[in-house]
Amino acid sequence: MKKITVIVPTYNEAENLPKLVSALFSLPISELDLLVVDDNSPDGTGQLAEELGQQNPGRIAVLHRSGKLGLGSAYIAGFRFALKQGAEAVLQMDADFSHPVEKIPEMVAALKDADVVLGSRYISGGGLDERWPFWRKALSAWGNFYARTVLGLPMRDVTGGFRLWRSSVLESMPLQRIRSNGYIFQVETTYVANKLGFHFKEVPIYFADRVWGKSKMNFRIQIEAAFRTWALLWMYRDLDREIRI
Repeated sequence: MKKITVIVPTYNEAENLPKLVSALFSLPISELDLLVVDDNSPDGTGQLAEELGQQNPGRIAVLHRSGKLGLGSAYIAGFRFALKQGAEAVLQMDADFSHPVEKIPEMVAALKDADVVLGSRYISGGGLDERWPFWRKALSAWGNFYARTVLGLPMRDVTGGFRLWRSSVLESMPLQRIRSNGYIFQVETTYVANKLGFHFKEVPIYFADRVWGKSKMNFRIQIEAAFRTWALLWMYRDLDREIRI
């Protein structure tokens, strides 16, 4: 892969963004750039991203949105921007260091034999933050198992947000039909790509809790995920046939 674009949606991530930029640009990957999709963060994350772009000419782009429009729509906007700019691969990740930056080279290497690489918490070598209480780990594992079982997905981690896509996969997907927000967006995109026959590979990661800032997870997002998982079966029931036609 010659050009990889990392997409990071942000809302009040001013504490994390400079550290993330430093970590990303320290990786042994020559053509890696960053796209920040900011939802009008009150803490000035969007403006900070612009300043970081000036300090790293040609390596950081910023999409400014009017407000909190949701994780899914942020990624869709980011995908379209990255594809238009000629990215050959697109990496999704959070700004809060819950996704291990040091695993990115391994994910890039894995993409040689796959269409999509998932950073996986639920395969051998992966794991969740050891400081999490049992109920939180159980809730995370159950949500992942629930989505996998309902949709018949073979991957072990379908709810995680650390993933690397070949651009050809994103170009083949009906992005205009994807409406999910919250982590169900990750489930929906995985389901669609799997239904289209693309090959997935999982790389083990340790998912750490954020160190700075506040989590965006809430009860509404969890409820959306529970109900929308079933809706996906109906929404994409004829997708593979439509693509063949």
